[in-house]
Amino acid sequence: EEDVVPNRRALITGATGLLGRAVYKEFKDNSWHVVGCGYSRARPRFERVDLLDAAAVEALVQDFKPHVIVHCAAERRPDIVENQPESASLLNVGASENLAKEAAKVGAFLIYISSDYVFDGRNPPYREDAVPNPLNHYGKTKLEGEKVVLQNNEDAAVLRVPVLYGDVEKLEESAVTILFDKVQFSNKSANMDHLQQRFPTYVKDVATVCLQLTEKKLQNPSLKGIFHWSGNEQMTKYEIACAMADAFNLPSSHLRPITDEPVGETPRPRNPQLNCSKLEQLGIGQRTPFRVGIRESLWPFLVDKQWRQTVFH
Repeated sequence: EEDVVPNRRALITGATGLLGRAVYKEFKDNSWHVVGCGYSRARPRFERVDLLDAAAVEALVQDFKPHVIVHCAAERRPDIVENQPESASLLNVGASENLAKEAAKVGAFLIYISSDYVFDGRNPPYREDAVPNPLNHYGKTKLEGEKVVLQNNEDAAVLRVPVLYGDVEKLEESAVTILFDKVQFSNKSANMDHLQQRFPTYVKDVATVCLQLTEKKLQNPSLKGIFHWSGNEQMTKYEIACAMADAFNLPSSHLRPITDEPVGETPRPRNPQLNCSKLEQLGIGQRTPFRVGIRESLWPFLVDKQWRQTVFH
């Protein structure tokens, strides 16, 4: 039986999510034997595993003995984390700690996906050794997760990424793509934040970075610690919306830039730009231009079907 087990095995948590799906596909397309696990959306394609069930996680890891675990599963919606801090901490911190221990037992390389929200956004760009200062509970849980992962598995990697977009199942799945309806329905004006700086990053690029990091790790076991990856186009939500309109030749005059401080919502960093030179120096990285990535991601959601046919057929 040992002979038929491929020599490169990858376990992806949160494989049903936006990033997890891309990571799963990237490893699979590059001849890895991949198991993806999820929870609410798992079956039939993925293993249904509750990451809060330590025995179930141990059984999965011991049984599959992955060479790499890419830990994408998280509660990533800041407003939900703010309202449900206990359950968010269980997933973002507790499950990550447990996974780090299980990965160490089987010698698997763990990549923990973290966030630019560990920074307060007042002094960008941020290198890996910059002092974190999260402004909201989501950022705090991701930072806690980083700490417990590195404490329990000294060979692990932390990969901090900013706001992500990609092939969404529904527009709400990404804080970037959710803006598309406001762009398309140009009959009513839409206020758009034009203060906070964002670096929208394509999940396919992050998936490529995860694969490249893993393949480097196999050649060089000393590779570990904290890394940053990010798109390099700086945009506010208003500019993101205008770029979407531009990508699909839609009007943008109904979009209104708002530069006031947002009131009453979960605080978010003004500009948490990540410095990515550490990975770049290793020859790791890929960046899809935003207009290209957003067109690939959003054309199925176009209301104007006629336009869709002229562009893609």
